[in-house]
Amino acid sequence: MGRVVGPSPAPVRTIPARADRHRRSAPGRSHPGRNPGDPAGYASRLALAAVSLPHRPVPPATDPDFTAPSLGRRFGALVVDWVLCLLVSNFFADPLTDGWAPVLVLVVEYGFFLGLFARTPGMYVTRIRCLSWADGGRIGVGRALLRGVLLALVVPALVMDEHRRGVHDRLAGSVIVPAPRST
Repeated sequence: MGRVVGPSPAPVRTIPARADRHRRSAPGRSHPGRNPGDPAGYASRLALAAVSLPHRPVPPATDPDFTAPSLGRRFGALVVDWVLCLLVSNFFADPLTDGWAPVLVLVVEYGFFLGLFARTPGMYVTRIRCLSWADGGRIGVGRALLRGVLLALVVPALVMDEHRRGVHDRLAGSVIVPAPRST
């Protein structure tokens, strides 16, 4: 009897019908392609996962071609955000007599939107976003709140370096970058 050298062919797998996909398997049985002892199934799922991962852009700190957006776009985003803060603060205070109300809304807006979505509504309109200087990801709620408090002080935003990062950006470890165009 002849002996086959090399790996045996993988069995043909079928995708279960939609109703069967979410059904639990009987004890001792597993779904096709989900058996941890099945290296071919594991390898195919691993290859599929590697193909579907998005390409991560180069962090701004290590990108030699990094170009910051114009000051006009940044100022335009701030004006849109400030108008929204005035409108929201109208619900619980009078922005004309209580100057703290719109500033508080601005800090909370920055903490929420920058921390979770990397852009405020004003930044969405002007197509810019705020990312981490070191890794190019979101800065998180804590650093976004710090950035909002420092931005409310105004002076840190006026002192900028060659990458147009104000003191508030440097202390929060953030940078304003152009947002990619939506398709």
